[in-house]
Amino acid sequence: MTGKNIGFGAVLAALIVLSSGSGAVSAADKVGPVTNLPIPRFVSMKATEGNVRRGPSLTHRIDWVYKRKDLPLEITAEYGHWRQVRDHDGAGGWVHYSLLSGVRTVLIEGDQVRLFDRPDPNSAVEAIAEKGVVARLGECIPDWCRIRADGYRGWARKTALWGVAPDELRE
Repeated sequence: MTGKNIGFGAVLAALIVLSSGSGAVSAADKVGPVTNLPIPRFVSMKATEGNVRRGPSLTHRIDWVYKRKDLPLEITAEYGHWRQVRDHDGAGGWVHYSLLSGVRTVLIEGDQVRLFDRPDPNSAVEAIAEKGVVARLGECIPDWCRIRADGYRGWARKTALWGVAPDELRE
């Protein structure tokens, strides 16, 4: 058999060219097989208490229980009526979809996060949010998000929040 011996580099280059075509699916384009919604995506706890299981069924062991309504969670997988979630600490497990809400919330990660009147650090400070506060997520621009909690609202830097993607924009 005569033929050309293609080296690893040429094969890799060919794969890169093939994968850059219109049929390629990037990580950003991944959708859940059940909901057809983006994976990963952020949601919040609808219930005041929710079991986190090792697998997607009632027969799987409960590893712990979330006890905080509105806690932001990231969905990383779907299986039937179950969603694999990850919290701000990176801990995860399977939660029944009925315990989750599409209402967007964020967790304040900074120690004392200033909420500004406008998305500008030179604008007036409306409030200061403590670490661990859960806030409702509003509009987001490249570096800032408008949030509200306990009757206060203002703009916070995205880097101080967990529950919103760094490149996420919201109206």
